[in-house]
Amino acid sequence: MLITGGAGFIGCNFVRYVLDAHPDHDVVVLDKLTYAGRLENLQEIMDRITFIQGDICDKGDVGQAMEGCDAVVNFAAETHVDRSIADASAFVKTNVLGTHALLERAREQELHRFVQIGTDEVYGSTTSSSFYEDDSLNPSSPYSASKAGADLLARAYFITYGLPVMVTRSSNNFGPYQYPEKLIPFFILRAMHREKLPVYGSGLNVRDWLYVRDNCAAIDLVLHNGLPGETYNIGGGNELTNLEITRRILSHLDMPEDLIEHVGDRLGHDFRYSIDSSKIRGLGWRPELKFEEALEYTIEWYLKNEQWYKALL
Repeated sequence: MLITGGAGFIGCNFVRYVLDAHPDHDVVVLDKLTYAGRLENLQEIMDRITFIQGDICDKGDVGQAMEGCDAVVNFAAETHVDRSIADASAFVKTNVLGTHALLERAREQELHRFVQIGTDEVYGSTTSSSFYEDDSLNPSSPYSASKAGADLLARAYFITYGLPVMVTRSSNNFGPYQYPEKLIPFFILRAMHREKLPVYGSGLNVRDWLYVRDNCAAIDLVLHNGLPGETYNIGGGNELTNLEITRRILSHLDMPEDLIEHVGDRLGHDFRYSIDSSKIRGLGWRPELKFEEALEYTIEWYLKNEQWYKALL
């Protein structure tokens, strides 16, 4: 099995999950090791995997990594919305052209399974309802637009070439090893150091939060039991405003709420993401950890792993 982006946040957690759940699997990890992909994330399991530093946009790197593999799970992507607003070029290159390079190689060697890792952000914002897998895509940011393009390209390879592609779209992930530009680790580390927590706008924008290990279990289920050509939403069922998330982090760390600082809103800031996950639940998946337990575990992980994040601050 080839796992691209396996040194990044969700990727490295998925590598660990696979090694625990399927110790007989041979795992190859391909990662470019950009700022958010860190070899340290795989350090203690390097003797159990084959690691290749390379770019999914490079046909040679992709060919070397995929040789002999029967399945690909593609986590490799540029993911931070703020960075995509500042410069979209890397997002288009990696998320669209990189996915194309993987799909082409997979088609050439008649790969058995290909899982494209997507995001709920491709559906856009909603005020009251939840999105289903067959709803129209309406991305708002350059990041979500590039991910929507990758999803559609992956589906086209199923329809046109019969490549056994499946797509997962998960809600906001959190947990260990997440690069501290994302809201939860960013606010945990700032609160730990008694620094202001900058909340966009009113802070009333809503996101559904999913513990990363639960997402990994769902992706693994899709890999082994999903139907080719299908898309699967993976939501945690924990819709909270950004302000509520911020307050819960401060409460866990016993820090005052006057650390909250409202700042100018993000450009094109979607108000609410919400997805219906009944399809993946129909395969037998359920989140294992309740949100508060997962948040507490995540905070404790950052408290105990100063060496991991110290170099990033």
